[in-house]
Amino acid sequence: MTTIEARLEGGVGRIVLDRPEVGNALDGTMVGEILSVLDEWEKDRSVRALVLTGRGKVFSAGADLRNMKAMKEATPEENAREARATARVFSRLYRFPRPVVARVNGAARGGGVGLVAACDLAVAADAAHFAFTEVRLGIVPAMISPYVVRKIGFGAARRLFLTGETFDAAAARSLGLVDEVVPAEKLDERVEETLRNLLLGAPGAAGAVKELLRVIDPTDWEAVEEKTARLLAELRVGDEAQEGMAAFLEKRRPAWAPGS
Repeated sequence: MTTIEARLEGGVGRIVLDRPEVGNALDGTMVGEILSVLDEWEKDRSVRALVLTGRGKVFSAGADLRNMKAMKEATPEENAREARATARVFSRLYRFPRPVVARVNGAARGGGVGLVAACDLAVAADAAHFAFTEVRLGIVPAMISPYVVRKIGFGAARRLFLTGETFDAAAARSLGLVDEVVPAEKLDERVEETLRNLLLGAPGAAGAVKELLRVIDPTDWEAVEEKTARLLAELRVGDEAQEGMAAFLEKRRPAWAPGS
C-alpha cells in the first residue's frame, strides 16, 4: 500500500489515509487501495469493526484536484470509470457489513466530509472543521450527497452545498454529521471506548442492524453510484470546473467570483 496504512488489531480494521502532503486527498491509487482492503476485510469474519482516519493534521481534503483536473485529457470511458470507482468507496463504506467509525482528526472538505457521512459513527476532534467546497470549484457534491443528506437532512445540505461555507465540529455535532466532539488529546481514548461498546454486540446482529436500516430505506445503490458518478464525470471536464480547479491550484479567485 502506498497511499493508505491498513492494519488489523484485535478484530478492528484500521485504515489510515496516508497522503499528508496533499491533505490525504483521494486519487485513483488511494481509491483502489481502499476498495482492495474493504474487499479483503469484508470476507474476513474476524474483522468486527473498522476505523477510518487521516495521517497528520487533516482528515481528508476530498478529491485530489490535480488528478480531477487531468480528467479533461482522459477519454470519456476513463473519466467515467474513475468516477465510478470513487463513488464505490462511499457506497462500500456505507454498506460494509460491520460497524465503521470515522476518527476525524482534523479538517474535512468535500469528499472528505462524504467519507465521514458514509461511516456509521463519527468522533471528531474539537479543532476539526468541515466544508462542501465543490460549488466554489465549479462542480457539485454529487457522489457524497446521498450519505450527507441521510446524516444532516435536505435543508442543511441545501444551504451548505450552495454556500460552501466552513463549519466547525460543534456545528457538525448539532447537524448530526458527527456523533461526538472531544479535545484532540482525548480523541483516541473516545474512539477506543466506542469500539469497546461496539464489540459487545454480536457480530451477526451488528450486520443485521445495518441491513435492517437499508431495508427501511431501500435505495438502489447501483443506480446511485452510476448516476452520481456520471454527473461528476460530466461536470468536471466542463469550463466552470476547469476554471474553478485552476483558480484553486493557482491560488486566485475564479472568473465568476466578485473581485476576480
